Amino acid sequence: MRHLKGWSVVLLVLLVLLVLLGLLGPGAVAQKLPTRDEGLFQMQIRDKSLFHDSSVVPDGAEISGYLFRDTPKRYYFVVEEDNTPLSVTVTPCDAPLEWKLTLQELPEEASGEASGEPEPLDQQKQQVTVDEGTELFTYKGNDVEAYVATSTPSGLYQLEMLSTEKDSNFKVYATTTPESDQPYPELPYDPRVDVTALGRTTVTLVWKPTPTGFLMGQPVQYCVVINKEHNFKSMCAAEAKMSVDDAFMLAPKPGRDFSPFDFAHFGFVPSDNGFGKDRGLMSNKISRAYTAKPRALDIQKVCIGNKNIFTVSDLKPDTQYYFDVFAVNSATNTSTAYVGTFARTKEEARQKTVELKDGKVSDVFIKRKGSKFLRFAPVSSHQRVTLFVHTCLDAVQVQVRRDGKLLLSQNVEGVRQFQLRGKPKAKYLIRLRGSRKGASTLKVLATTRPSSKQPFPSLPEDTRIKAFDKLRTCSSSTVAWLGTQDRNKYCIYRKEVADNYGEEQRRREQNQCAGPETRRKSEKVLCKYFHSPNLQKAVTTETITGLEAGKTYLLDVYVVGHSGHSVKYQSKLVKTRKYC
Repeated sequence: MRHLKGWSVVLLVLLVLLVLLGLLGPGAVAQKLPTRDEGLFQMQIRDKSLFHDSSVVPDGAEISGYLFRDTPKRYYFVVEEDNTPLSVTVTPCDAPLEWKLTLQELPEEASGEASGEPEPLDQQKQQVTVDEGTELFTYKGNDVEAYVATSTPSGLYQLEMLSTEKDSNFKVYATTTPESDQPYPELPYDPRVDVTALGRTTVTLVWKPTPTGFLMGQPVQYCVVINKEHNFKSMCAAEAKMSVDDAFMLAPKPGRDFSPFDFAHFGFVPSDNGFGKDRGLMSNKISRAYTAKPRALDIQKVCIGNKNIFTVSDLKPDTQYYFDVFAVNSATNTSTAYVGTFARTKEEARQKTVELKDGKVSDVFIKRKGSKFLRFAPVSSHQRVTLFVHTCLDAVQVQVRRDGKLLLSQNVEGVRQFQLRGKPKAKYLIRLRGSRKGASTLKVLATTRPSSKQPFPSLPEDTRIKAFDKLRTCSSSTVAWLGTQDRNKYCIYRKEVADNYGEEQRRREQNQCAGPETRRKSEKVLCKYFHSPNLQKAVTTETITGLEAGKTYLLDVYVVGHSGHSVKYQSKLVKTRKYC
């Protein structure tokens, strides 16, 4: 920054004083705020020529500002000498902005003597000379845009800004020494961000380094922003997206440049701003429309130092992401955006589909939290498909689609039978999703044949074994279980276990697909056939003898189907009496 001469300093002070006096008018300092009963006051505050924002932009420093929707704001910048370079950069953050740069004609004189008595605002208005000035540059949009001139006349430059969409943040940088300042990191000749590797959950990015770091010796780091919506044109736009929603953004403290919002805050309610026609007191909480805060995982910012390669991890498969890289000057916190990119992560690896044969049982193994796909394509036309699912351990989620249309989606535990409506030449895709607790095994059968003599035995809704405590002796235990209307074979087995044998251990050993063939012959109690035409009477009892006093036994009942497939009822722990 060049050294100011003595007369230049005086001129600068006079310029600022003239602006303030010209905007405020004589006696404005002593002016008291009108009361809410003055109707004329409501009309005058809507005249924006009376309430300018007299903020001055410093030379060579970036400032942050805040705009209320549809409320223009003005900043001023002084150029002391003719033929001076000038650069003004505006960075929108939350919303597109309209901004205009003009060269103002300075007032020739500021007249009036302060009498100490407040003047009506209509008399003050007559003393204000509004000059639009010479328009130098206008812009409307959300890009980072700059006005650059190699030679400008001395004078007072006015930057007027407006946000028509919503309340918004922005940044402004102005300098008369753009060649030496260089506040923003310079982009390389190729400012694009490239994707060099793409996976299901990872994306590797690379970009060319900024010359600002290694040529000019300035401290530069890179920040990467990841989101699912769009690319960002500035760092403050990304940070605004990550910050608290608009309703809770910090607003500037009211000064001399009262806006309609400021007056409403103090209880003065202008009718044309949608606050209502009455002028009653309002709550200090101004009602304001806002959008929900983005979820934390929707947008992320990671600063990685001076590396120009970065691998983004923990992404979702088959999802499109947008990636932006910003070069940040660590000393000034100013930043420049590279040309962002986007990429879609790869899909999950397609698993091999198992073909089901009509009427044949298939054994399926699923890893923990894994999935398996089964395909059933009947050869002949059919009216319905019967699907049997027998889970051996924990519950499994079953989804069935016919030619892409979802027919069912349920969690299945034990043995379940589903009747699906058929369709000529239809194909069925069955997706099985395993448990989070551990690996899953199950048996699946699909058929278009009539339901008689199916391989899986029919089961009652309740597969518990009931033990009768009053019939318990030192050497025997009497139990009962429910049957069905179909004649099935039931086999009961016993096994002595430790007294501390708990429910959790029993659950781990509960494999419903393991049949009687896996048991020792010494554990077998008996097998018998049973059924009842009346479901209300389909219950059978059995007394297990030959037990030892004071011992704990694990009892299992297996029901065996016509083709030999068996299903185990829920195991039951019983303990014989110690003294009889």
